[in-house]
Amino acid sequence: MHNHHGEFIWYELLTSDVAAAADFYGALLGWRSRSAGEGMGGYQQFSMAGAEVAGLMKLPDEAGSSGMRPAWLGYIGVDDVDAANADVLAAGGRQYIPPTDIPGVGRFAMLADPQGIAFYIMRGTLDERSTSFSPTQVGHCHWNELATPDPAAALAFYQKHFGWEKGDAMPMGDLGDYQFINHHGQMLGAVMRRADQGPPPTWLFYFGVADIDAAAKTVTAKGGRVDYGPTEVPGGAFIIVGSDPQGARFGLVGPRKQA
Repeated sequence: MHNHHGEFIWYELLTSDVAAAADFYGALLGWRSRSAGEGMGGYQQFSMAGAEVAGLMKLPDEAGSSGMRPAWLGYIGVDDVDAANADVLAAGGRQYIPPTDIPGVGRFAMLADPQGIAFYIMRGTLDERSTSFSPTQVGHCHWNELATPDPAAALAFYQKHFGWEKGDAMPMGDLGDYQFINHHGQMLGAVMRRADQGPPPTWLFYFGVADIDAAAKTVTAKGGRVDYGPTEVPGGAFIIVGSDPQGARFGLVGPRKQA
């Protein structure tokens, strides 16, 4: 795997209805879905213009019965899954899935940071570089945003284990700073305080679109919900935060082409 330790290399949707979710994101982002192959438990892969960008699978029944709702999760690439897994647990994190091999794909683990926010770590076996996170390409993830009850502790955790660096910060009043995070000279996203009356602490991933207003119409036309936006952000782009028909939250970012 040619990605640096600490880079986002994959995104995965856990959903209650795989077929409906594939239809929704296909219409919204232009993604094509296909089976990951026999022996993969029905796992689907989303691709954009021939590049694989994300995965899709049924939310396990045991996870749903324990209260987990449909959600997007991110994979952070690491040099050594077992070492990173042990380090996260020693730092107060939680383990949902221990280090596990996927033949021909890589080794992964599902963890939570000390604030209880889930993410994956993975070491891929393939030589090509993942472009799932690619801020210049439509249909790829452009921004990774962590809303957490303790931004300072969360930032220290990800800095220590994944080599992230603090960038600039944007004041957000009572919520404190919107702290940009960098890695190997690239801006990955930001860490912010979770609003008291807002959604639960989580990672939120923003996928790039060519026309934010057209995307907003597609969200509602396909049975989703626009919860916030379109709103302009620094740099002149516009964002939407929405929920798909199964309730998974996502972000969109792109230009406004309509007056």
